[in-house]
Amino acid sequence: MPPLPGAGAHPEAEFPEYAGTYRLEACLGSGGMGVVHLARSASGLQLAVKVVHRPYAADPEFRARFRQEVAAARRVSGAFTAPVVDADPDAERPWMATLYVPGPTLAEQVKRNGPLAPAELRRLTAGLAEALRDIHRAGVIHRDLKPSNVLLSDAGPKVIDFGISRPYDSDLRTETGKLIGSPPYMAPEQFQRPREVGPAADVFALGAVLVHAATGRGPFDSDSPYIVAYQVVHDEADLSGVPEDLAELVGRCLAKDPAQRPTPDEVMAALRPPSYEAAAFIPAQRRPAAFVETVEERAGSEDATHVRGAVPARRWRLPRGWLGLAAALLVLVAGAGA
Repeated sequence: MPPLPGAGAHPEAEFPEYAGTYRLEACLGSGGMGVVHLARSASGLQLAVKVVHRPYAADPEFRARFRQEVAAARRVSGAFTAPVVDADPDAERPWMATLYVPGPTLAEQVKRNGPLAPAELRRLTAGLAEALRDIHRAGVIHRDLKPSNVLLSDAGPKVIDFGISRPYDSDLRTETGKLIGSPPYMAPEQFQRPREVGPAADVFALGAVLVHAATGRGPFDSDSPYIVAYQVVHDEADLSGVPEDLAELVGRCLAKDPAQRPTPDEVMAALRPPSYEAAAFIPAQRRPAAFVETVEERAGSEDATHVRGAVPARRWRLPRGWLGLAAALLVLVAGAGA
């Protein structure tokens, strides 16, 4: 069998042929803990199957974490993630099969084609905010949101890899002295108080991911993870290159204090068009008088020109019967005066 692609220092030299009943067809990628393979179900469904490296399969603590990863991925399985199809965390080589999502990761996209255009960046922001909202509603904290864990599909971004995620009600705790995460995308509290990490840490990571998508670098950049960790905790984020209409929102996501960061719902609300834009599409007959008066007052402004054209001036006419009555009244009044 061919050597394990990307296995690096791992002593394992075999490319596994099966995970459960799934025949593994090709290697999609390799990480420190396992390899992701392309596979196919009996019905022909394409799957991405993550198989743990053999050395880690013998580690009870790692097995516990992998069981937690499977449980977390199942809890959030839906529109914004790759749905879990099957898994066996107790196999000799633990594995998990998710639906295969075609498309590059955000990291690959930026590396190949450079930073995203402003409109693409705005769609990414909305999609990831929706994803985090659903993940948090399922009671899960991802804790490792980064460009390589975001798939760009035709249906929008998908968040993957729940390897270090943690359900709110999990009994599995971060060990003292063990740093878990990717420093450029970790929130200050992940370095300072890892046992107290909450959903706001994912929002911080969202801000860092958006800076990378907009500029090709992170908000805290250094070759040393220790310097990055110091910058995350003490320094202000570098937002140069982030579009002006998103910079303030991204800055709020990167607040040092978790309580100062917006929730995913608040991120989505900040992306909605201003209310006056929505009002411009109200049918003329339903527009309130105050709106019409405002438009009339702004008739000389360039912005109001096209709106005013949609509200033609009305010529008020009295009904024909009222004209006769008005004429009779005029005659009576004139006679009285005489």
